[in-house]
Amino acid sequence: MALTFDELLSTTLKNYVPKLTDNIFSARPLFYALTNGQTIRRVSGGTKIVVPVIYGTNSTAASYAGTDTIPTTAQTGISAAEYDWRQYAATVTISGIEEAKNNGEAQIIDLLEGKIFQTQETIIENMNTMFWADGTGNGGLDWNGLDLIVGKPNTTLGGIDPTDGNSWWASTETDEDSALALKSMSNVYNTVSVGNDQPTIVITTQAAYESYEALLTTNVRYTDTDVAGAGFQNLLFKGAPVTFDGACTAGEMMFLNTKYLQLVAHSDVWFKPTPFVRPTNQDAVFSQLLCYGNLTCSNRARQGYLFGITDG
Repeated sequence: MALTFDELLSTTLKNYVPKLTDNIFSARPLFYALTNGQTIRRVSGGTKIVVPVIYGTNSTAASYAGTDTIPTTAQTGISAAEYDWRQYAATVTISGIEEAKNNGEAQIIDLLEGKIFQTQETIIENMNTMFWADGTGNGGLDWNGLDLIVGKPNTTLGGIDPTDGNSWWASTETDEDSALALKSMSNVYNTVSVGNDQPTIVITTQAAYESYEALLTTNVRYTDTDVAGAGFQNLLFKGAPVTFDGACTAGEMMFLNTKYLQLVAHSDVWFKPTPFVRPTNQDAVFSQLLCYGNLTCSNRARQGYLFGITDG
């Protein structure tokens, strides 16, 4: 039995979704950093997104001899950050006149693929901008972004207030207030590092990236081949690739340890397409791509940033 026009659209869109999400999360350095080497965490529900946070050590860990009493003291030092679920949607619409002009199956699919591409590019730009912001956009409905997680170290995140005896829940910020200097970059990098737990990527503006490039000796410029292979210019600083993103705030440079930054998605609603429907008061059919989730952090102290870079 042949599919109806609406069924053909719904089936085609549903089949395209995996490619759509692959295209989105490989299109910008931040998306790449958040999904390279780790999967998007899928959560089936709950009133909040709960992320375990370790902030202390276990005092019972110690050497002993013979029949010494081994401590069994109950331990604190493990808490949980609780993040709100946030929603995101994009609508794919085909007007009645577009339907009339594309009445063959192949033409319909070509038309829909064009609409999907337009939607994909819009999502890439909008989500990337959102993940660089502070979550207050769109009336406070936006998802968490780096300007909150990293750029506002004394602001409550995940229900934990770093100014209320929780200094371990603060990122590192340094005001450069001058042209970019390697010493300042080293200070932030080293401050947020513990042993081999170091920043995995540094993302900044194009201007600051070019300033960093100019500070390097011509014959001492190395790149991360994985990041380069993903299509992003980069130059290594210590062990982390430095790259740039147009959505980064002017004068800023983010030192990110993506081991502790994770996109969380609802397992049932992640770029989930609704069936195409026809409103009674509109000459069109539309479907919505729905996402429930948020950007979370489990160790804010491993994140840092430079701001006030005058040549950035």
